[in-house]
Amino acid sequence: MARYGRPVTTDVLIAAAELADTIDRLVLLDVRYKLGDPEGLAHYLEGHLPGAVYVDLDTELAGPPSREQGRHPLPALTDLQRSARRWGINAGDPVVIYDDWGGMAAARAWWLLRWAGVSDVRVLDGGLAGWIAAGHPIDTDVPEPEEGNVELAGGALPVLDADQAEALARTGVLLDARAGERYRGEVEPIDPKAGHIPGARTVPTAENLDHRGLFRPAAELRERFAAAGAGERTTVGVYCGSGVTAAHEVLALASVGIPAALYPGSWSQWSGDDSRPVATGDERPREQRPEAG
Repeated sequence: MARYGRPVTTDVLIAAAELADTIDRLVLLDVRYKLGDPEGLAHYLEGHLPGAVYVDLDTELAGPPSREQGRHPLPALTDLQRSARRWGINAGDPVVIYDDWGGMAAARAWWLLRWAGVSDVRVLDGGLAGWIAAGHPIDTDVPEPEEGNVELAGGALPVLDADQAEALARTGVLLDARAGERYRGEVEPIDPKAGHIPGARTVPTAENLDHRGLFRPAAELRERFAAAGAGERTTVGVYCGSGVTAAHEVLALASVGIPAALYPGSWSQWSGDDSRPVATGDERPREQRPEAG
């Protein structure tokens, strides 16, 4: 598989202070979603950043779930465009997205809009908690934006299917963004089987953040990804449970100039296919394995 030739923008995050200065000149999206907490809209109505439009991850950032496609398959492009126009996005508009889950859900919206051709999209570093901690206001007014005119076309970011993910685990670097215990197959609370794609390397998404919920400095992220064999000169792909938190890993990689493809079906699709192999335990990067003989 060839390396991804598309240039990577490292301008994928925005700090609360910068957002406060520009909040009236962009489209602001609230993706309030957490695993195990279906009350995103209720949380949004209790208080959100001024002018933010609510985005429902399950219905607007994903297609219908199935064993064949996974828990959060990509939405149809026509459906995503309809949603983006409802959010008030016009051609050329800058977009900022946030959540209250360490950027995990916001990164899904970031990835989808970037994949669909919206070039100026960033995630609020620190999310809702960071905004409040910085002393900025929230409100309960629900905006009604005018219908946008954005035209979306998929393909601006690379995507992997199951066969390509399997091949990349052998020929490049495939990162598993789930918690280590799920990667090793010690637990599996959601999907049909426990374990990981053979050859994948564990780089849990949650460790992209520091104790304050902010993305780690670029040097730390580069070191972290390099330890798994991922760098600017490698071909990198990422998967997770259902393609949501893997987008956070793609964003973290992009923030340090490393392009990566997303496997949207992720483990929920892979483990639902009985023909696919499953590995358990830890795997060291290939270049660290001792030679036989």
